[in-house]
Amino acid sequence: MLLFSALVAGSFSLGAMAANEIAPAALNAARFWIAAAVIGGAVVARGGVPAQALKAPWRYAVLGGLFAIYFVLMFEGLKTAAPVSAAAVFTLTPVMAGGFGYLLLRQITTPRMALALAVGAAGALWVIFRADLSAFLAFEVGRGEVIYFFGCVSHAIYTPMVRKLNRGEPAVVFTFGMLVAGAVLLTLWGWRDLVATPWADLPGIVWVTLIYVALFASAATFVLLQFATLRLPSAKVMAYTYLTPSWVILWEVALGNGVPPGIVWVGVGLTVVALSLLLRDEGPVT
Repeated sequence: MLLFSALVAGSFSLGAMAANEIAPAALNAARFWIAAAVIGGAVVARGGVPAQALKAPWRYAVLGGLFAIYFVLMFEGLKTAAPVSAAAVFTLTPVMAGGFGYLLLRQITTPRMALALAVGAAGALWVIFRADLSAFLAFEVGRGEVIYFFGCVSHAIYTPMVRKLNRGEPAVVFTFGMLVAGAVLLTLWGWRDLVATPWADLPGIVWVTLIYVALFASAATFVLLQFATLRLPSAKVMAYTYLTPSWVILWEVALGNGVPPGIVWVGVGLTVVALSLLLRDEGPVT
């Protein structure tokens, strides 16, 4: 999950550079197909799709649909929501994942885990608003934030649903099924954008972003997320997303976009404290 949060953060920095060059539906449909091809190659190398994984294919449609909904609503919300406001909404995902984990799997959020979630949320918000209290108080919930919130609900449901629907399939096989289903759904949703996109004339940054989000922020992260959700409680899995704003800072520094004020690193410290609480074993996961 540490690697997951670092890879996801890269898609924010690169995505911001390509966002105005291609329609979100076209970009995400393409990323799912590329990721499905890559993971499909890995599945073939491992011996192919076992017969058991072909049973109840509706499971992949459910999971692929949930992630497709998340990505569509995220980009739809970002049409009017400021990135900072959207990032603040995203920090609600771990808490919602904990709630859905209880409803779907009866996973209990222990007092220490609840404390870790609270500390992690505070740290993430500190980083997002760059330790500026006035910026936090000025946060207003608009139409875009509401749309993206429902996307985050879909993301939060996805986490416990992986464990609920998995029937012993390896993470890479399960991920392949989800990616194919999500690719089909996104293609149907964004067909007009796909046809209208001048693929041959797209600037280089779009192709760099597309390859990155397909291979690293999709194929790799989906496998990592599937692997983690089969071994950790839903709230604990999603809590690692609190690190994403901190990773974004490092990405921005690496891309030459400046270093944030020193006080911002207090928030980074809080997310580290939260993770230290989460990483302590609390017994078998149910």
